[in-house]
Amino acid sequence: MKGTTDEIRRVLVIAPHPDDEVLGCGGTMMRLADAGAEVHVAIITRAGVDRFGPHMAEIGRGEARLAHDLLGVTQTHFLDFPAAELDTVPHAEINAALGAVMTAVAPDTLFIPFLGDIHLDHQLVFLSSMVAARPRGGNGPARVYSYETLSETNWYAPGVTPTFAPNVFIDISDTIEAKLAAFRCYRSQVKAAPDERSPEVIRALATLRGATVHIAAAEAFILLRQIF
Repeated sequence: MKGTTDEIRRVLVIAPHPDDEVLGCGGTMMRLADAGAEVHVAIITRAGVDRFGPHMAEIGRGEARLAHDLLGVTQTHFLDFPAAELDTVPHAEINAALGAVMTAVAPDTLFIPFLGDIHLDHQLVFLSSMVAARPRGGNGPARVYSYETLSETNWYAPGVTPTFAPNVFIDISDTIEAKLAAFRCYRSQVKAAPDERSPEVIRALATLRGATVHIAAAEAFILLRQIF
């Protein structure tokens, strides 16, 4: 018998950069939104002019809004820390900003990047997310999941660095097409196959994760905490 997501009513997906949320859990986001849950996304960083050019930040925001509208996202929270430079920001500032979003949203379920991703921004966001998710006063999220991000999660050194070994699989057979459409909204990020950031490879991963549990398409997660 399959499990149920009926208890999930208010979700916060934390994304280091625009598009990470769609790659990691776009199908799950729409499935939950379709079921009546509030789905919030916090995008931590903004592309800086010196590193990415004068218009990339605005492009990324516009693409995110289009993708999130398609997936039924309730609200997108842009935190505007510098992309690819989170290590230059005092960690307490990131913790405080994420904590403020957590307080405002009060999610019962949290999706965060994986500690073992190769991108340092992802690692730092994982750490700050876990700080924000501390169950103080009984107000923390009841469920915390870590998602995988193509071209980040599998490009480090699994076995030497933390390995993504999923133990939760969410059926996205009915929302895989919406996930792919949402990713295509990120026109600045779409690549041609066999690049991992291509629709073909995103579909292939969903097919593989689904086949692992005998369904057509799935997204895979590591359960970090669950409180009954």
